Amino acid sequence: MQTLSLRAGLRALAIGALALTLGACAAADRLANVGRAPALTAIEDPTAQPGYVPVRMPMPTPEVVSFAPNSLWRQGARGFFKDQRAAQVGDLVTVRVRVTDRAQIDNQTRRSRQNGENLGAGGLFGLETQYSQVFGDDVQADALVAATSDSSSAGAGSIRRSENLTTNVAAVVTQVLPNGNLVIEGKQEIRVNFEVRELIVAGIVRPEDIENDNTIDSTKIAQARIAYGGRGQITDVQQPRYGQQVLDVLLPF
Repeated sequence: MQTLSLRAGLRALAIGALALTLGACAAADRLANVGRAPALTAIEDPTAQPGYVPVRMPMPTPEVVSFAPNSLWRQGARGFFKDQRAAQVGDLVTVRVRVTDRAQIDNQTRRSRQNGENLGAGGLFGLETQYSQVFGDDVQADALVAATSDSSSAGAGSIRRSENLTTNVAAVVTQVLPNGNLVIEGKQEIRVNFEVRELIVAGIVRPEDIENDNTIDSTKIAQARIAYGGRGQITDVQQPRYGQQVLDVLLPF
């Protein structure tokens, strides 16, 4: 036991020394830049960074490029008088997210119930005189059983909610359904200091609802899935600890 305690103490001491060393390095770096503007990061090749993974997105079936005789324009070109709105897998469409949700719900419930039961046998084929031999001398034949119950409950609830979200996000066409409708999905991440804000939009749209500038309103998305949240230091502080969440689920009271 003493060996284990000694090991635990040495480990805690090592961790503390490492934390102090890191803190001293960070403080020295901040002191060296006192009075100076923060330096910008040099431009680097992102593909040469450790952990780089190429982007893979749904793409349409490749088409063979061909040129018509006596024509200056190749077939399948994305330009000239062709419609530039999203129409096939891999195309982009801008979603105008406009969520304005307000709800006010008041609910009150009241319930009450009263029951009473009385049982007596003043005359029972002449055997009422034998009650004392079975139940004792204090038993009254006309008041053998008497039971009453009373229960009541009252509940009241109120919900008031007001949400407003306005932003734009570009989505990618991931699938073209047999009826021509498009399945889209888009994700946007914005990091400010140590907090990341995420916006996810997904659903099914009709090509006819896509406007000429290749945008569509979020109210025209079927099976819409819109999520807006964040992760980081601020979100961690606002959320209950894991142990508290487990107790909230398990405790019956």
